[in-house]
Amino acid sequence: MGKVVLVTGVARRLGGRFVRRILREPDVDRVVGVDAVPPGHHLGGAEFVRADIRQPSVAGVLAEHGVDTVVHLDVSGVQLLPGTRASVKETNVIGTMQLLGACQKAPSVRRVVVKSSTNVYGSSSRDPAVFTETTPAKALPGGGFTKDIVEVEEYVRGFARRRPDVAVTVLRFANILGPGAETPLAEYFRLPVLPTVLGYDPRLQFVHEDDVVEVLRLSAGEPRRGTLNAGTFNIAGDGVLLLSQAARRLGRPTLPLLLPAIRWTGTALRTVGVTDFSAEQIRLLTHGRVVETTQMREVLGFEPRYTTAGAFADFARAGGPGLLPPERLAHAVDRIEEVVRHG
Repeated sequence: MGKVVLVTGVARRLGGRFVRRILREPDVDRVVGVDAVPPGHHLGGAEFVRADIRQPSVAGVLAEHGVDTVVHLDVSGVQLLPGTRASVKETNVIGTMQLLGACQKAPSVRRVVVKSSTNVYGSSSRDPAVFTETTPAKALPGGGFTKDIVEVEEYVRGFARRRPDVAVTVLRFANILGPGAETPLAEYFRLPVLPTVLGYDPRLQFVHEDDVVEVLRLSAGEPRRGTLNAGTFNIAGDGVLLLSQAARRLGRPTLPLLLPAIRWTGTALRTVGVTDFSAEQIRLLTHGRVVETTQMREVLGFEPRYTTAGAFADFARAGGPGLLPPERLAHAVDRIEEVVRHG
């Protein structure tokens, strides 16, 4: 019998894509998808179990199916169903705690992969130019998804100490983009006009959703020769984009605002349900964040197909032209230059 893989968060689009991908692996015998709500997409040949990972009953799922590999994707800054911020935090933090507690008691479990985020480093004016996996955050988060991620990783480290026989992999993803991305930053870039912080032009990194699925697949399997897929890894595409460059490539006009005004704008947008314009996202759009990915290549042995610019270009193509399409704007500038030249 091949591996039995349990995947959490399968009601989300990314979870569904990963389940369908891992099913094609020759050494995978069965895949069990777990979520508190039924998925709106198909899961291929995977078995769906409706279970809330915040409840101790998840231990029964591991035991019943003899799971040996757990891929924990139910860690997100965006709520799947209408609810409060508290319910998102409970799923992220309490859900991870319960899941890891169940894994600790399950002798069949041999590998655990956890989806994390580069949000763990925060964003502040005192940040280094580039974060490595061992760089501590310069400003501790006071709340929000960033604090959730910090707590999630603390639980993961505790589990790794208690079960040294289990290979534990933490993947810190940069901002995930792609045609179907469901992230706060993707929602921000879909706005017709992009509010920005006056006087700041942050550096941003992205990872394509296709690369996310592939690195999860790589981490869930046995390591290839010369690689090690246990540990903590930054996952991002090569290069960076300035926020101003991203806006131009989208054809979206920007609206520079003073920091107090953009906080008020974020509150207004959240109130009407347009986008999750949280305090941590405002800090990202002020100071940016860039991570080092040497460990991803040299130790994990993963090479993303998409650069940061390539992931953003694919996202932009799916979104259609903005109010100021770059081609049309360039044509208008050329026409003005021609008119000026001829008096």
